[in-house]
Amino acid sequence: MLLLVSPAADATKSSNEANKKVTFWFATGGAGFCISRALALRMLPIASSGKFVAIGDKIRFPDDVTMGFIIEHILNVPLTVVDAFHSHLEPMEFIRPETFHDQVSFSYARMKNEWNVVKVDGFDLKTDPKRIYSLHCYLYPFFSICPKTIKRR
Repeated sequence: MLLLVSPAADATKSSNEANKKVTFWFATGGAGFCISRALALRMLPIASSGKFVAIGDKIRFPDDVTMGFIIEHILNVPLTVVDAFHSHLEPMEFIRPETFHDQVSFSYARMKNEWNVVKVDGFDLKTDPKRIYSLHCYLYPFFSICPKTIKRR
């Protein structure tokens, strides 16, 4: 069984389950994560038919943390960190453009009045403040929407 997550999964959470404090790892949903079929099947009796929401309500955490609680705490399956998943909680500016094609996911966020985005040439910041179009054109430069001035990979 496997759960692949972003490097931002180094965050742990604690929950007071039945007056007992438990600590577990979780994956940030913004970066995405992959769950193996075997793990999904093991989760079915625990998380299907509204039980997932009920567990989240009980531990009082959002869905990504609830997922970590079920997988790490209830099922005792460890997370596998994969550096190619990128959460909005990590600085995007440090992902090197020459590695963009090796990444699984990118994210962005507005933090302290600044965008946390990848550094990539392309569209002007007013047109593309989140750098999604510029990133797309960096990876796939031959689309008709892409400016001819973007440096090719």
